[in-house]
Amino acid sequence: MSDFREWRGHRPFAGGLLLALGGAEILLTMKAPLPVILKIGMQGLAGYLLPSLMIVCGLLIIFNPAQRLFYSILGIMLSLGTWLTSNIGGFVVGLLMGAVGSTLAFGWLPDQEPRQKRAEKAARARTPETSEKHAAELG
Repeated sequence: MSDFREWRGHRPFAGGLLLALGGAEILLTMKAPLPVILKIGMQGLAGYLLPSLMIVCGLLIIFNPAQRLFYSILGIMLSLGTWLTSNIGGFVVGLLMGAVGSTLAFGWLPDQEPRQKRAEKAARARTPETSEKHAAELG
């Protein structure tokens, strides 16, 4: 389990997962019995193409984080494009998942140090040498 957590920590996992899940949700709503969809091209090919590309972009963000900026920009444009082509973006749910996932992936920074838990910060602040160093810095 710790290997997976470490692997996940080195990539924009949440953003890619949300983008892929948003695309999957939109694909599922394409089969909804409501005729809200706008048919464009060969029997609404764009309605299936855009969410499929959202899934691909989400997976590429997870497995190729070096190119996350390009994939996240493409993902947000695809997500917004599904408003017209795919039942109002999967009844807005898939569109929002894709937009939030793309935004998370775009904002992810690879060279940040891992966050420390609050308990670890508090324990480190309570050590005597840290408080002496802090007192020396203040005055």
